[in-house]
Amino acid sequence: MNIHEYQAKQLLAKFGVAVPKGKVAYTPEEAVSVAGELGGPVYVVKSQIHAGGRGVGRFKGNEGGRGGVRVVKSIDEVAASAAQMLGYILVTKQTGPEGKEVKRLYIEDGCDIARELYLSFLIDRVTSRITVMASTEGGMEIEEVAAETPERIITVAIDPVTGLEPHHARSIAFGLGLEGKQVGSAVKFLQSLYRMFVELDASMVEVNPLVVTAAGEVLALDAKMNFDDNALFRHPDIAELRDENEEDPAELEAAKHELNYVKLDGSIGCMVNGAGLAMATMDIIKLYGGDPANFLDVGGGATKERVTAAFKLILSDPNVEGILVNIFGGIMRCDVIAEGVVAAARDVSLNVPLVVRLEGTNVDLGKKIMADSGLPIISAGNLGDAAEKIVKAVREAA
Repeated sequence: MNIHEYQAKQLLAKFGVAVPKGKVAYTPEEAVSVAGELGGPVYVVKSQIHAGGRGVGRFKGNEGGRGGVRVVKSIDEVAASAAQMLGYILVTKQTGPEGKEVKRLYIEDGCDIARELYLSFLIDRVTSRITVMASTEGGMEIEEVAAETPERIITVAIDPVTGLEPHHARSIAFGLGLEGKQVGSAVKFLQSLYRMFVELDASMVEVNPLVVTAAGEVLALDAKMNFDDNALFRHPDIAELRDENEEDPAELEAAKHELNYVKLDGSIGCMVNGAGLAMATMDIIKLYGGDPANFLDVGGGATKERVTAAFKLILSDPNVEGILVNIFGGIMRCDVIAEGVVAAARDVSLNVPLVVRLEGTNVDLGKKIMADSGLPIISAGNLGDAAEKIVKAVREAA
């Protein structure tokens, strides 16, 4: 689960991580009021959407449309920038051409920046440890730094038994070229950030840029944070921060039915039980020349209703030109899958090719249910056969 920058900074401040003063605003009038509380003379007006690249993004439909993050020097400029941002669509390299509507702003104090650095905490799946990544190249995408100057990335894996100790933090600070009082400020910053990461079950915290001020303070000038969905039951206060307007409607609908769904760019919809089988199904579709339109795992114990919901979800994507259902009935029964597929196909008036490969518990009953349905369902004997048939059917239908 992702949250907005202003929410991330509220959490950071709660754990003693240094951030500039700021407050959220939903109207130009509120933006002016917040700026008046901050006192200036420099303010930063930041669009709040779940996407990076806001500073160089463009707004659709207004003349002052460049820049979703602006540094201004008067309250009048705060008002003007807020009016040019709120209610408009901001397009960045991460939103795609459709962009996202800006519904709230974060008005923040300006600060005297001496240096910009990069810092993130994440879960390294190779070491199974929380890992700190830091770089002197603040303000850049870490992928660019890794590609162009990988020697400038500091990586420290933290032993969960000891946690992040002062010597870890000092090593990172020295690696970033900090000195004097900057080192003490960085040590406090890093230890507070680590404590927050662990206590809130975060999966990633990125501070880019992490700035050193002229006075030697270390501050989080920007903050991106996301959390482990599987741990949200322990953090109802964090779950309340979710902004569903920023999430894919199809993925939200999938979550309501306990489905694991990710939309992709292809034309062949996939419905599979089990993440590993789903990945294999997408691979073999590619092998036979097709492109998967989604990852969709209905789980091992799906009901007829969940299967029906999954089928409708796939067909809600206008790019889908065919569907491949691939089910191994271990815990899942093939007849339940068949009933769900038939019910959904009738409900939505199926008009694209459908290939179904069933194997396992009650497979013969499942095949009979589909054969007796009167629907044009193409049966497949194995996974290779299924992929070949759906790719061929989609091409012929085109």
